[in-house]
Amino acid sequence: MKKLPSNLSISSRRKFIQQVAGTAAALGFPSIVPASVFGQYAPSKRVNVGAIGVGRISRVHDMPGILQYDNARIVAVCDLDAHRVVEGKQFINDFYTKKTGKTYDGTADYANYHELLANKDIDAVVISTPDHWHALIAIDAVRAGKDVYVQKPASLTISEGRAMSNAVQSTGRILQIGSQQRSTVQFRYAAELVRNGRIGDLERVEIGLPGDPAGGEKTQMPVPAGFNYEMWLGETPDVYYTVDRVHPPQGYSRPGWLRCRQFGAGMITGWGAHHVDSAHWGMNTEFTGPIEIWGEAQFPKEGLWDVHGSFKTQAVYAPNDVSSKGVHMTISGDFANGIKFYGSKGWIFVSRGNEQVTGSDPVKKLADNTALASSDPAIIKSVIGPDEIHLYESKEQHGNWLECVISRREPISPAEMGHRACSTCLLHDMAMVLNRKLYWDPVKERFKDDQQANGMLSRPQRLPYVLS
Repeated sequence: MKKLPSNLSISSRRKFIQQVAGTAAALGFPSIVPASVFGQYAPSKRVNVGAIGVGRISRVHDMPGILQYDNARIVAVCDLDAHRVVEGKQFINDFYTKKTGKTYDGTADYANYHELLANKDIDAVVISTPDHWHALIAIDAVRAGKDVYVQKPASLTISEGRAMSNAVQSTGRILQIGSQQRSTVQFRYAAELVRNGRIGDLERVEIGLPGDPAGGEKTQMPVPAGFNYEMWLGETPDVYYTVDRVHPPQGYSRPGWLRCRQFGAGMITGWGAHHVDSAHWGMNTEFTGPIEIWGEAQFPKEGLWDVHGSFKTQAVYAPNDVSSKGVHMTISGDFANGIKFYGSKGWIFVSRGNEQVTGSDPVKKLADNTALASSDPAIIKSVIGPDEIHLYESKEQHGNWLECVISRREPISPAEMGHRACSTCLLHDMAMVLNRKLYWDPVKERFKDDQQANGMLSRPQRLPYVLS
């Protein structure tokens, strides 16, 4: 991807940041405290991380997830919103000031992620941007020699997800998808129980997932000062600014872009990327996908937001060692939020319980805190024997990534796995839109004899924000 222009010059943007912050924008890493105070790890064993996108999910999940580890140090922040750059930088400086007991002002700031990637002192990046930027930045990052932690879903389109996975494979970089359910004990244990036949031959899977509401103010508004809206739109069509299409100019409440098809597919890829990935873990289909998909959904008829509302989609997978006849998957808001595996000898239900990653997650709490249940209590009390299938164990997603950056071991949620979960969600979205059965070849990653559906595997990309 070529270096991108900005509708606000770098010098003007830095001047704006200085005015907001009252201090000069950092151009390097002027550490005011000695490196030794950051923990037991020598600088050569510590991962220098740049945070790209420092909005809601970054502040409440990704940056805190990395800051808890002494084997990493966040040394830079980058965002297209100058106010968020200032507040993100302050967030990091305040953390290290409190941690060390000495004034810290060593966090660099950037208006353009290409400049951050060009900094040789940065080893890795965490990408917490809107969905339509995930794959493009990740590809540029691995080509620049950086290891990557990227929020799910992996990509805006199936073709971009394939390109991202291929780029990771060709560069040998470590990439972790932010599917943190993989690092939650009940999801791993549920998958192990299913994979080891505790409920017999797996027959079907039900995934509970809500839709999004209609709404959103469509009135055109002026672009806020210091916000590079043109670049924020990226590869997607050039449309006028209105706050419900983007994010709040102040604060970090749930952004409107999550409900605009221009930037993603809504809850089917938002939370669906988590649940489908966890279901694939139990189904042993992590590197493939369904062969038939169909469904229906309600889409808004007015307002700005246009992702799916209430829906029900279904898919069939080919037989394998877990399911002799193939699994029938159903995804709908009619089910409790979570995953229910049905086998010939019983069922297992797994969820986050009442855990929320952010306070604005649009998910109703369950009637109780049950995170793991089964048709027979003996099923979830059983012990996985030493000669049975034991799945990859991780205690925390960010920590696993950092350990793998240092060791070069494959992380728990590598690029191909994240791509397959995301592509499956996108297939369900396509079935909603087309409202007919689709036949998918998960090896070729093409629909069978369906030109219309194959045309949806990619989208036109607005210059110069294109894959190269």
